[in-house]
Amino acid sequence: MDIALFEHKSEFEWQIRPFGKMRVPGVIFASEALMREMDAKVYEQVTNVAMLPGIVRSSFAMPDAHWGYGFPIGGVAAFDADAGGVVSAGGVGFDISCGVRTLHTGLNAEDIHAVQERLADALYHAIPAGMGSTGTIRLDDKQMNAMLRGGARWAVERGFGTPGDLERIEEGGCMQGADPAQVSEQAKKRQRDEMGTLGSGNHYLEIQQVTDVYQPDIAAAFGVKPGDIVVSIHCGSRGLGHQIGTEFLRRMVMAAAGFGIELPDRELACAPINSPLGQEYLGAMRAGINCALANRQILTHLTRQVFSRILPRAELPLLYDVSHNTCKVEEHKLDGHLKKLFVHRKGATRAFGPGHADLPAAFQSSGQPVLIGGSMGTASYILAGTKLGMQTAFGSACHGAGRAMSRHQALRNWGGRNVVDELAGRGILIRSPSLRGVAEEAPGAYKDVSAVVDAADGAGLARKVARLVPLICIKG
Repeated sequence: MDIALFEHKSEFEWQIRPFGKMRVPGVIFASEALMREMDAKVYEQVTNVAMLPGIVRSSFAMPDAHWGYGFPIGGVAAFDADAGGVVSAGGVGFDISCGVRTLHTGLNAEDIHAVQERLADALYHAIPAGMGSTGTIRLDDKQMNAMLRGGARWAVERGFGTPGDLERIEEGGCMQGADPAQVSEQAKKRQRDEMGTLGSGNHYLEIQQVTDVYQPDIAAAFGVKPGDIVVSIHCGSRGLGHQIGTEFLRRMVMAAAGFGIELPDRELACAPINSPLGQEYLGAMRAGINCALANRQILTHLTRQVFSRILPRAELPLLYDVSHNTCKVEEHKLDGHLKKLFVHRKGATRAFGPGHADLPAAFQSSGQPVLIGGSMGTASYILAGTKLGMQTAFGSACHGAGRAMSRHQALRNWGGRNVVDELAGRGILIRSPSLRGVAEEAPGAYKDVSAVVDAADGAGLARKVARLVPLICIKG
């Protein structure tokens, strides 16, 4: 990307002054190296988002930003419903509430090394993964609607976890305002036997070791220390979320002119928040969030079952669960006053700072855990939300490394078997139903996650707390 297009506000902040039909500035948080490597389409998408009605403060992009559908992946934007603000299906994305949860184990690397092959195989057979993967749970219409209303709470009530899990999940495990009636029968059909499955793409379940701690006081509040083994699960709302996104984008494109909305890009299809279509989408999208929360909760239960057989002394309490790809109503300071805003985060993580009322008591002094995923052979990170981040980008941070090349490019550069063998030589066991999928998600296809995290830390969006490396990866 041409950095001459930006005003360099600070080491990790780059601004696009409003021009043309932009209503607010565009801001990208990144180092100069990340900016130069970023695809130019991000500039275009950040400026297009800044043209949408009712947007406030700025159109933001996180350090892992790359070209997405409508919004850049890594895009954050907040809208004021009282000022004609809109909700955009493209600003949430297709994999609604794709997210990461991390579990403690109480184990160390020696415990894992003794059973590494056996544990990898057992997890692979217990956790359905891959394109079109299905689980053993099949929901009828009544159960489907209950799940879409109840999220992780629904799962816990059916024995997939404990009430204590809900205290460590955004929204207490259940997104209020979900309306299953706005979810089409086709979307429900796609999800009927996909609960408790990873899916494909960049989704995974990883056994990870904590190698470094950067903020000992915050790490202690999170319950992590060097040498600890944790489990991280990355997945979303599967076919249901994709169907919701597809259907509402089509409806929003067709309705835009009737609302008097001039779209800078058809992929930014949106509707006024206070319109019937806007409210219908919010009801369906919130149901999609609950689907993802329930899905990750069931996967947690399946993981605990495997550990209870192979490493029975392990306990797997939940550290935290964060969602990406959402639009949430939040109170933020705007022009010195608290204002309810509709905050879109697409490929971005909520990162609330210390003292926020929505955080559990355990995190009031530390800020929210922010879980940043790696890519099979690369590190993952735990960060913490900051008060500065609340003022800067509505309490938001990056969500991963971000792709550096397309899946097609990755297939030209790597073979799946070669990736598996190379990682095995480094002590990382990969289990996947698709070698093609492994090649598409090769570590080299992504940006340097450490550079992305350093930029988020340097910009004050979130503080770097701990570094994790993979030992086992079940790849979708």
